[in-house]
Amino acid sequence: MKNKKRMMRLPLLLMGVFLVFAFSYDKANTFKDLRDGKVYKTVKIGKQVWMAENLAYAPTRGNYWAYGNDDANVEVYGYLYDWYTALNVCPAGWHLPSDEEWTELTDYLGDNAGGKLKATGTIGAGTGLWYDPNRGATNETGFTALPGGTRGTYGYFGYVGRHGSWWSATEGTTNYAWSRAMQSVSSIVSRDFKGKELGFSVRCLRD
Repeated sequence: MKNKKRMMRLPLLLMGVFLVFAFSYDKANTFKDLRDGKVYKTVKIGKQVWMAENLAYAPTRGNYWAYGNDDANVEVYGYLYDWYTALNVCPAGWHLPSDEEWTELTDYLGDNAGGKLKATGTIGAGTGLWYDPNRGATNETGFTALPGGTRGTYGYFGYVGRHGSWWSATEGTTNYAWSRAMQSVSSIVSRDFKGKELGFSVRCLRD
């Protein structure tokens, strides 16, 4: 009887081991950008290592903006970069993720990928930076996606608290490139085709 019970426990133990490896997150690391001394949290999700914060590096050339032209926002949300600047702004050993690398991330996470990536809490409850309802947010990955808003074609800033957009390195046409976005009202990660002149956030991926 005891042997039978042990045999019954074995599949359950194996299932537990499988689940641990099926979704592997490591949130305990940091990276120091030697260009300006800023330290970023990093997270390993599956086989990829991401910065767990938006990039806040001010390059010597290119187009980038603090949200609302208010430098106080950089500490929280990082800078918004146009696509051309975003391509070359990550530090040595890191790069702007391609469209395929973003897809690898979201495919790995499966259902509720946006919720698993979004920071938890809401502005209304005084517990976070997303407006209600911040649907599906668990941040179980430690990615801590924030609604840093965007900068539009004519210099208009919008959607902070409601929406975050991140560039990929993959060009679509002469004027457009692929990006990813998350919203307060959704738990998905949308794949968008946007004008390269727009100001979006950047998350760097380790080489």
